[in-house]
Amino acid sequence: MKQIKILWVDDEIELLKPHIIFLESKGYAIDTSNNGNETIEKIQKENYDLILLDENMPGLSGLETLSLIKSNRPGIPVIMITKSEEEFIMEEAIGAKISDYLIKPVNPNQILLSIKKNIDQKKLITQHITTEYRSEFQNIGSLISDSMNHKDWIEVYKKLTYWELELESSSDNAMDEILKMQKTEANASFTKYIKNNYLDWFDKDNAQKPLISPNIIKESVFPHLSKDEKVVVLIIDNFRFDQWKVLQPFIREYLDIVDESLYYSILPTATQYARNAIFAGLMPSEIERLYPDLWLNDEDEGGKNLNEKKLLQHQLSRFGFKASLFYEKIGNRNNEQKLKDSISGILNNQLSVIVYNFVDMLSHARTEMEMIKELAKDEAAYRSLTLSWFQHSDLKELLIFLGQQNCKVVITTDHGTIRANNPVKVIGDKNTNTNLRYKQGKNLNYNPKQVFEITNPHHAYLPKTHVSTTYIFATGDSFFAYPNNYNYYVGYYKDTFQHGGISLEEMIVPLITLQSK
Repeated sequence: MKQIKILWVDDEIELLKPHIIFLESKGYAIDTSNNGNETIEKIQKENYDLILLDENMPGLSGLETLSLIKSNRPGIPVIMITKSEEEFIMEEAIGAKISDYLIKPVNPNQILLSIKKNIDQKKLITQHITTEYRSEFQNIGSLISDSMNHKDWIEVYKKLTYWELELESSSDNAMDEILKMQKTEANASFTKYIKNNYLDWFDKDNAQKPLISPNIIKESVFPHLSKDEKVVVLIIDNFRFDQWKVLQPFIREYLDIVDESLYYSILPTATQYARNAIFAGLMPSEIERLYPDLWLNDEDEGGKNLNEKKLLQHQLSRFGFKASLFYEKIGNRNNEQKLKDSISGILNNQLSVIVYNFVDMLSHARTEMEMIKELAKDEAAYRSLTLSWFQHSDLKELLIFLGQQNCKVVITTDHGTIRANNPVKVIGDKNTNTNLRYKQGKNLNYNPKQVFEITNPHHAYLPKTHVSTTYIFATGDSFFAYPNNYNYYVGYYKDTFQHGGISLEEMIVPLITLQSK
């Protein structure tokens, strides 16, 4: 292992010999300097892992030396050590991005702790996370085996997401494959749960059914409207729980989190079905029956989510709400500019709903563009791209604005997405839909063991375009491929993010309520 090399800068360096001996006994290599000019010469010739810097020195002061260090070697952590407790010195040092600030007199253990915090922190965190996940592995395995209801599966998914993000922050990849295997095991068991229970969710006498897409507005928005509170609903298409957890610390700067929940997207976990169900407060076949002019089936020409505002207005009317409504869908820069121009007027309405399509567009772009595929090469990179988008997005500006208003904010999505790797053969006629994670048609040929099939769509409140219409759903990380030109098809879509089927990532999605600070 590489020995950590530290430069200690102090005009009374000879008085610090006992401290230096102590640090050397801990395995650190200590070099010294007694003035700023010598320090700059040393850092230009040697590569140091950390610098201990006295603030009060003749000639170049500690702050002046710090400025030169940052100009020459901006990446080196600097711990400032000073007798002064004056606030302006602390502020200057912190503003110059020092790594720590210690007040003299200091004892050796104080310095050792600060060094470990800045040099060994990553290693210590990694060791702790690895140890903790190892001890938790069996508990999660038991939870997967024992999960009997929708609440259990939400807890499983929360735990897996937590450890995925924790392991991502460590520098040891040894546990990544183990977690990946555990997620695969969880999705296999989750598929069995869905196969055995999904249709029972639509039994009106079933008290154990989860919160699902058609009930989102009723449960998360109507209670606030009933109190005459203003509500802004932000629907981020294709937004997973892990992506929310990455954005959460940044959003919490502007808004307080009132409730962090997860709900179940209906099948298919596709925008046409799940998002229309949210806006209408109805299952797809009910939308088709009550509002046939507002519903398009898979084989119909035209956009499938063009009537969201009308569907929401119908839902508000059915439940007796006369709230004024603002609606906007953000899919390009023109929409963003339109929203920016009208941002101050959003809260002139009691209910505002804004749909953001960026994450869904990112998912599709990753499939079609090699550059995006490289940038989002794995789950961690996909989350990182989502965070990068948010930090430079108009959504962030909107949340900053809302944080200064008196309103409730609901952030949710219609469905999540999964990284598909396992091709499953299916044959359909020319009217079969093109989605890779679900198929619906009248002449589907498939292996029933590899899918979740619904042969009577009405049982799942799905439209039935033909007498023999069947729906099939991909499970785990599989995707449907046609036998014709099979190798090309598999090569093109393997390792892409898809949605429409059954997985924890697609079906269990965030529902967050926030309020202005």
